[in-house]
Amino acid sequence: MAAILPPAMLGILGGGQLGRMFAVAAKTMGYRVTVLDPDENAPAAAFADRHIRAPYNDPAALRELADSCAAVTTEFENVNADAMRELARRTRVSPSGDCVAVAQDRIAEKAWINKAGLPTAPYLAIESVEDIQVDLAPYLPGILKTARLGYDGKGQVRVQTADEARAAYANLGGQACVLEKMLDLQLEVSAIVTRVSGAQSAVFPVAENIHKNGILDESIVPARIAPALAARAQDMARKLAEALDYVGVLAVEFFVLADDSLVVNEIAPRPHNSGHYTLTACLTDQFQQQVRAMCGLLPGRTDLLSPVVMVNLLGDVWKDDGHEPNWDVLAEAPNAQLHLYGKKQARPGRKMGHFNVMAASADEALEQARALKDTL
Repeated sequence: MAAILPPAMLGILGGGQLGRMFAVAAKTMGYRVTVLDPDENAPAAAFADRHIRAPYNDPAALRELADSCAAVTTEFENVNADAMRELARRTRVSPSGDCVAVAQDRIAEKAWINKAGLPTAPYLAIESVEDIQVDLAPYLPGILKTARLGYDGKGQVRVQTADEARAAYANLGGQACVLEKMLDLQLEVSAIVTRVSGAQSAVFPVAENIHKNGILDESIVPARIAPALAARAQDMARKLAEALDYVGVLAVEFFVLADDSLVVNEIAPRPHNSGHYTLTACLTDQFQQQVRAMCGLLPGRTDLLSPVVMVNLLGDVWKDDGHEPNWDVLAEAPNAQLHLYGKKQARPGRKMGHFNVMAASADEALEQARALKDTL
């Protein structure tokens, strides 16, 4: 695969915060950027050379994107996989539409994870009302999750009994779901792998993730787990990328069980919220890796320069009258970096930005990060 070098034009489907940070990385590296997003206020458009305002499956817009860009990627997994496949007929695309399609469907995703020889929580694929009439005891208590379009805790219902599971399935409209057994967890971690080919891959340090209301709240790096367990998570992420013949940045989320074993929770075919710490604390960040992978360049080194904690900033932090939070507390902390996403309106639960705190240890960074957030 020939390398794509600056000042080539790179395209991205989606103009949200991940597209914005991709655009910053690509522009810094000397590339030009075209964003395809229907929103006139797409955050990524502020840093792009061109903004094509059209639906993601618009044939004319896809042709324009493919014909003007040396390579195209995506910032979210719910983009039309067929659009990715169509783009691939005319230009280089990473990740592939087939890989995106796997990540879009929990049933296909879990089947691929198991096919790669990696464990998941016990689960039942439910594609019809008949599928949920079986003995559900092996999957209870559990979480019923829609097979498609679920993220940040959306489309998920906790169920204790078979009757609750069947009622929840009916309330979700009878759409395809998975019933996943709830496990005894110590914590959740993630590993982000960049793969260009079988001989060219790199994995970032493992992050320990804390969620609130189904949304990532804090990522702690390095994760407070045994080094051997972190190395195992990195190896599992590499193995899954190999099984998918994946090209690009792939985030793999894990559950750490009470016995120190790992099971794969889910994957994301793109840079990930839990990888935002790399913007501050790594030799190469995850968005630079996204650029490098789509351009066929060797992945950059992923050395951790300092322990770090990333804190998500949701719209809940903004004042009731719409005024900005108290940013001066972050501005006055010399080891903290604020990243805002340029979104016009703050809403509860909406990701508006994040900040990273670097310190001598992960625990020290976490203590300071929480104190800073409490004063915003």
